[in-house]
Amino acid sequence: MAQQAVMGGGVSSARVWNNKEARSVILQILTIVLLFAFLAFIISNVNANLAAIGKTFSFDFLFLPASYDISQTLIPYNSRSTHLRAAVVGLLNTLLVAGCGIVLATILGFTMGILRLSSNWLVNRMAYCFIEMTRNVPLLLHILLIHGIFVTSLPRPKQAINMGDAFFLSNRGFFLPSPQFGPAFWAVFIAFLVAMTFAIGFNRYARKVQNETGKHYPVFWICLGAIIGLPLTVYFLAGMPLSWEIPELSGFNYQGGMVLRPEFVALWLALSYYHASFIAEIVRGGIIAVSHGQMEAACALGLKPNRTLSLIIIPQALRVIVPPLASQYMNLTKNSSLAIAIGYMDIVATIGGISLMQTGKEMETMIIVLLTYLVISLSIAAFMNWYNDRTKLVER
Repeated sequence: MAQQAVMGGGVSSARVWNNKEARSVILQILTIVLLFAFLAFIISNVNANLAAIGKTFSFDFLFLPASYDISQTLIPYNSRSTHLRAAVVGLLNTLLVAGCGIVLATILGFTMGILRLSSNWLVNRMAYCFIEMTRNVPLLLHILLIHGIFVTSLPRPKQAINMGDAFFLSNRGFFLPSPQFGPAFWAVFIAFLVAMTFAIGFNRYARKVQNETGKHYPVFWICLGAIIGLPLTVYFLAGMPLSWEIPELSGFNYQGGMVLRPEFVALWLALSYYHASFIAEIVRGGIIAVSHGQMEAACALGLKPNRTLSLIIIPQALRVIVPPLASQYMNLTKNSSLAIAIGYMDIVATIGGISLMQTGKEMETMIIVLLTYLVISLSIAAFMNWYNDRTKLVER
């Protein structure tokens, strides 16, 4: 009887294992158990090593004074601010250069990608040479080159290039007037939001009319007129509630106004044109993937080349362009961490650099930096996946 029970148990276990759904659940449970066991081992090992050298794992240092200055800040900050505020300043600087880089890289990439397909031999070869030269040189060298050009070739502040007594260009940065908003400026801002809402709604309406009747509205000019005209009208009616603070030379540098630091400009330009060279090849490949018969059909209907490109070719090419484009956006954001090489104070240079050295909290600061880039990358991926779902072909 015992032998029969053992044999029956073995057959039952084999039957459960051979069941596809049951085997899938068992493997998932085992995977989760092994993962948590590995994490527990890592955490235990870290705690033991920290205790051995007299350290504790905590984030209390974030609320201590940072005791260092940051040259470029988007929010108020001084050396007595906390490490947490320094981390926020570094995060905002990272988001600023990454956001500006993504916008400029997209514009340059699409432009160069289209130029690579130009029938003009000279334009085609120039775009090809620039792309191949750029993407076959390490990004760090591009950053150092642009930064070196700005620092060594531009004059000192006292000999700065003067443009209309309002804009000044020197090796300390590009100084320009900063806006000072009056109490009634909120009306101008609301007018801008209304104009943007109208532009989006009119664009959808014009597209619907074109799909149904073939009638084409000058969408660009109408939307541009609304976005510029309505806020400008409200601005004058509200008594021009906007003034400008002009930078002035004081001592060895300019005071007042806004400034674009050489470190920011160098990092922004280098990231933009470097990743634009990869985006250009992605765009070229996406356009080539569209059947040539689409272009011939558009020509037969009498569409101009620019209208054919914007209405027929690019919308179909986006289904090929968007997935690798998301990877380039994430790469650009992560490569912004090279800012530390030229002294641009991003999240790596602040919390992952100076704060780390001052507090000795290697684990805590690196966890913050890693989670920051993880969240940013996942956010970009989520947005691009949503946009990819909107542009993909709808199958019947």
